Amino acid sequence: MSFQIDEMEQRLQNLIEIHLVKYLPGPGYRDQISHHLANALRRHLSTHASEEGAQALPHQLQITVHPSMLSEWQKDPRLLEGLIKIFRLVASEQKLRFDTPPSITFGSDPHLPLDDLRVKTGATGELAETQNVKETPQQETPNRAAFLIVGGTKVFTLNQAVTNIGRRLDNHLVVDDPRVSRYHAQIRYVRGRFILFDLNSTGGTYVNGQRVSQSVLYPGDVISLAGLPIVFGQDNPPQSVHSGDTAPLSPSASERRTAILKNNSGEDSQNT
Repeated sequence: MSFQIDEMEQRLQNLIEIHLVKYLPGPGYRDQISHHLANALRRHLSTHASEEGAQALPHQLQITVHPSMLSEWQKDPRLLEGLIKIFRLVASEQKLRFDTPPSITFGSDPHLPLDDLRVKTGATGELAETQNVKETPQQETPNRAAFLIVGGTKVFTLNQAVTNIGRRLDNHLVVDDPRVSRYHAQIRYVRGRFILFDLNSTGGTYVNGQRVSQSVLYPGDVISLAGLPIVFGQDNPPQSVHSGDTAPLSPSASERRTAILKNNSGEDSQNT
């Protein structure tokens, strides 16, 4: 059965990339979901290897993410519906045995990093305490005016908890530049701070000349998406959406060391 689960992981990854990637906040999750689902089944087999009937896999799986990420995932029910359909299809293809048709639910854990997830397995009732996906966690809304100056001319106001940046039209900030990946970066408002995440982009994300995977943003920081300059500002954004040339940064902005958050995902994938 271990070989079947290996095959299942690869098939899940391919189908998620084809059918569900547009509902996920970033391409890194398409690999993480398939990997963690398969590992959860492997752990179950290893833990219950000596038990009678252990080959019947748990029919309930729960994907747990950070509360702010969960609120994003719940915005479109097609993500969960599609994930369940894909999981059942692949399980059927691999002839994996479940006591009842398998199902997937979402849960949240504030201690999880924003770019990580966890999968729990169980039977009926074992995951009930975090199964209710109708309750959306309270999402922080920026209480300080912040904005991005894109290419020195276009001003984009950061007025929501999550801002996706990339070349595809379903991003919040669409950047029509061939150097920028389809889903390139994401800015999240967490505990009063704006945090920039690189979404495993091809060209990379830089802050003040330093390549980053995650970084707290400060006023005057210069973000570069594969060479496209974007200036982060906070408080009193310009009135016009086309402000012309930006004011020079203060010397202190370039001398300050960028705060880097540890990337715990351990996953590497390219997004073009």
